[in-house]
Amino acid sequence: MGCIMFDDKYFMGQALKEASKAYKKNEIPVGAVIVENNKIIARGYNKKDSTGIVNKHAEMVAIEKANKKKKDWRLNDCTIYVTLEPCPMCASAIQQSRMSRVVYGCSSNNSLNSKIIQEIFNSDNSNNQIQIKSGVLSDECSCILKQFFSLKR
Repeated sequence: MGCIMFDDKYFMGQALKEASKAYKKNEIPVGAVIVENNKIIARGYNKKDSTGIVNKHAEMVAIEKANKKKKDWRLNDCTIYVTLEPCPMCASAIQQSRMSRVVYGCSSNNSLNSKIIQEIFNSDNSNNQIQIKSGVLSDECSCILKQFFSLKR
């Protein structure tokens, strides 16, 4: 029996499924999955409004689940797939957890946010350099957000 290798589009599709869960719960539809050795070890979606807890972003929920699963705060050699470019809080948590890679779908369209997260991920003061890939299933990731906010206006 052979090993099936999934690609970035597959895992971003899984993050989109998480975003759909948020959408159905009237949360901003952002989803994340954390992958280690080609296997999803944690999933999360935005729960900020439903919990009333400011740091319940999709990335933070997934990181907490991965930490519990691994019984360690270190997520070395893991990749996080998130449907929206991480905010500075989430970027810092990703950096602190020592993930090796971040793949996101669509940009936040906030140039200051983008600049800050690039500085966090590429800091010379860190012993953990993170590879970043953007634009994976960008149209799909953007569409669910646009649809959600069009209903709010």
